[in-house]
Amino acid sequence: MWGVGGTPGTVQGSPEEDKPQREGRGLWLRGRALQQKPTLSGQRFKARKRDEKERFDPTQFQDCIIQGLTETGTDLEAVAKFLDASGAKLDYRRYAETLFDILVAGGMLAPGGTLADDMMRTHVCVFAAQEDLETMQAFAQVFNKLIRRYKYLEKGFKDEVKKLLLFLKGFSESERNKLAMLTGVLLANGTLNASILNSLYNENLVKEGVSAAFAVKLFKSWINEKDINAVAASLRKVSMDNRLMELFPANKQSVEHFTKYFTEAGLKELSEYVRNQQTIGARKELQKELQEQMSCGDPFKDIILYVKEEMKRNNIPEPVVIGIVWSSVMSTVEWNKKEELVAEQAIKHLKQYSPLLAAFTTQGQSELTLLLKTQEYCYDNIHFMKAFQKIVVLFYKAEVLSEEPILKWNKDARVAKRKSVFLGQMKKFVEWLKNAEEESESEAEEGD
Repeated sequence: MWGVGGTPGTVQGSPEEDKPQREGRGLWLRGRALQQKPTLSGQRFKARKRDEKERFDPTQFQDCIIQGLTETGTDLEAVAKFLDASGAKLDYRRYAETLFDILVAGGMLAPGGTLADDMMRTHVCVFAAQEDLETMQAFAQVFNKLIRRYKYLEKGFKDEVKKLLLFLKGFSESERNKLAMLTGVLLANGTLNASILNSLYNENLVKEGVSAAFAVKLFKSWINEKDINAVAASLRKVSMDNRLMELFPANKQSVEHFTKYFTEAGLKELSEYVRNQQTIGARKELQKELQEQMSCGDPFKDIILYVKEEMKRNNIPEPVVIGIVWSSVMSTVEWNKKEELVAEQAIKHLKQYSPLLAAFTTQGQSELTLLLKTQEYCYDNIHFMKAFQKIVVLFYKAEVLSEEPILKWNKDARVAKRKSVFLGQMKKFVEWLKNAEEESESEAEEGD
């Protein structure tokens, strides 16, 4: 029926007449309501949420790990297998910190490194193990296998160790020793990289001597696994090779103090490494300052005084210094690209700097070093190949070099690279030196 204005459902007849119509419409609406509406896998979605809640619950995660470790006991092979299998059931990715806290300390750590009193604990952990290198090596294998199996744990483990190092004051001496040995082994096998040592430069740890004491145990176990060269390479890779003295307070950051402390602790090779690094650093700084003084045109007497003070302060031998001075002198000018012009330019430049070079060739070995440096430079810079003999003659006349080192170079001390070319250039001058030397000897004999 249609109502006024054509609106459907508006009743015009009597209720009795429209009753069948209304009943039919009601049945149709109820039928529509009973039809199943499409859903987005509702049952499956609910199951996922329930599983997610169980897997992401930190308390349940901790309980599962601790219960499993307690059941395996101290058999670390069984521990490794348990951890491998549990990764498929538990969410290691989200709760990596909890997992590593348990494996190291036996339970979840509160800020500062203490274990919460109301939390479950396990004795199957690093801190409850025996304090010896062999045991820590076995634990290192557990961590290594776990991280190789679940690669995404690498970053979480690195962050965990950095955190543990900051918590060192909250651990007992025995616990610190175990952690130090473990860390050394993990650094040696590549599970960790040396950037984690940044945590040891914490001001409070350094001030109270915790960092230095921890470093002794760490480097002993690291060097035990690898040699000092491998350790040095790892430190250099993360720019940590020049920072080891920061393990001590500012008033004790000297090579002498570092060497004494670590040598007495049985780490002489580490002490020697740091001493060498300090020397290398001092040499680089010397060359940088020397080049700056030359570019500013400072008087030679001032430059010589500065260099000699640095030699004494950093214990740099003269043969090393002459190499630095030579490199600095040759880097202060832009050389001509034409071979026929560069020799003249070199002679003019080196004549100017001869007094400076002569100040650091007071020893025979220093003179020989300068000769070898000159030969190497001429070989490496092709335009200087024909200038070698002229440079040597200049140095001889300017009393930078003397006869004996030149003759020694000619006989057996020269660099092998293109030696025939350089020997050919020097042949006439060497013969002249030999004759001059023989004449001097004859005159001396006649005088006697």
